Amino acid sequence: MVMSLNFLLRCTIRLTKNYVAPVQQRALSGADAVNALRPFYFAVHPDFFAQYPKEREVNEDSLKRLNGYLEHLQKPGSPSAQPVNLTFYVRETKDHVTDAGSGLSSGFRTVSFTLHTKDVLSTVTNILKSCSLPVEHMSRLKTGPEKSGRTPEPAVPFYRPIKWDKSYYAFTGFRDPEEDLQQATRGEPTLSSWVRDNEAEATERYNTSLPRREDLSRLKKELCHDFDLADIRWQRSWGLAHRCSQLQSLSRLAQQNPEALIHLQGHTVVFADQSGMNASGHFMLGTMDVHHQWTKLFQQLSVYRSLQQQTDWLKERISLLLGGVQVKHLERFGPVQPIIEHCSNLSMFHKTLMTHQLYLHPRSLQGLSVLLDNSQSHPSLHDMGHFIMPPSFGPPKLQLFLQRHAQEARRRTQRQSLLQAEEEAVMKLCVQGLSLKSLSKDPSIASGDMILCCRRLTEQQLPQMQGLHISVSRFYSVMQDGELCIPWDWKEAGG
Repeated sequence: MVMSLNFLLRCTIRLTKNYVAPVQQRALSGADAVNALRPFYFAVHPDFFAQYPKEREVNEDSLKRLNGYLEHLQKPGSPSAQPVNLTFYVRETKDHVTDAGSGLSSGFRTVSFTLHTKDVLSTVTNILKSCSLPVEHMSRLKTGPEKSGRTPEPAVPFYRPIKWDKSYYAFTGFRDPEEDLQQATRGEPTLSSWVRDNEAEATERYNTSLPRREDLSRLKKELCHDFDLADIRWQRSWGLAHRCSQLQSLSRLAQQNPEALIHLQGHTVVFADQSGMNASGHFMLGTMDVHHQWTKLFQQLSVYRSLQQQTDWLKERISLLLGGVQVKHLERFGPVQPIIEHCSNLSMFHKTLMTHQLYLHPRSLQGLSVLLDNSQSHPSLHDMGHFIMPPSFGPPKLQLFLQRHAQEARRRTQRQSLLQAEEEAVMKLCVQGLSLKSLSKDPSIASGDMILCCRRLTEQQLPQMQGLHISVSRFYSVMQDGELCIPWDWKEAGG
């Protein structure tokens, strides 16, 4: 390669050579870390985001990665942890009010930060400060090498609901948690009764959204055509108004500085939580960033392209070492991974494999795939047939695991392919049989569950569903733009 991976990492991070470790670090136990992070957990815990499934999913994924990072720091003799980019939705309180630019009307704000600390104490402090949470209680924690003989007390259950005026929910279109709680108390409704009670509201919202849908389609086509973009996508299921404003912002930048977007020719643009390139090679535009930050990203495209070439080379080398297995990164199985982090994981995995000679036939694992996950300490086999591997797992044990589970991995991969084909066919039949405008599903819904849901919908034949836009999820809801969410395991009368 023309440029080494180390050089590319330095170009992107710029902080590696300038980092100086503190002269003295205090040790922080796992129990102390949990106590110190209580304000943080209370602000981001997924249980408080029940009415916001997308934000809840982001916090769940980020917490998983954070816990893996903290566990790695506490392992004696472990190598330095790789930098981790995290994004959280932080609940607002009366005592904490952010600027209008970073706050959201739904009562929470977005916070993104990178962890590249070397010990638990610095990590905890960095997290709290990044989220603008108090750190005064840190001085009261027992720190140092000495251990306390007492067993840590269990965390006290905590619930701090945010009270909003009824007019807030009427204006924003968000669900009123008090009404949802009353509905849950009465028991989950049947599908027929819930559709009957909400189809008029869903239809009205959809008709109201039609002008925005047309604007969204027009803006997307114009930008893709004018700058030869492969596609424009969104990391999350933001509403139409949010997506239109993002495209309008990009369009204004194109008018003010048309040369900036020329470098994006042939690429896919993704509006995401942060700017950069993701592991799939798509350019991400952070929705909280300003035009200056986007322009700065465009100026660094050559570095990102070099990183992409390096990742492709590493994947080829790993495939040769592992009997033809393919290293993949599937965005739907976790948060968006920046290419710098993906490239670093690939480099670590490749170096680990090179420490021992593996005895695998060149094509013995062809057709199988591997996902690298820093938060895992042991390899596993996903239900969909791909292996999940920690980048630093020992090659001898890795080879043994792959050989023992290769047959089962092929069986699961083939089963998943059949399920996906059946799912697509059943969804088409469901749309035709019920005369739906559209039918989609949340990424968290498995193919098997979606197939069962569609079959039951076809058998139920509810006339009220004609002409509706149905999204299969895990809860009932009327979305802002007229989509009607139903749980995949909905109840029917007498069920």
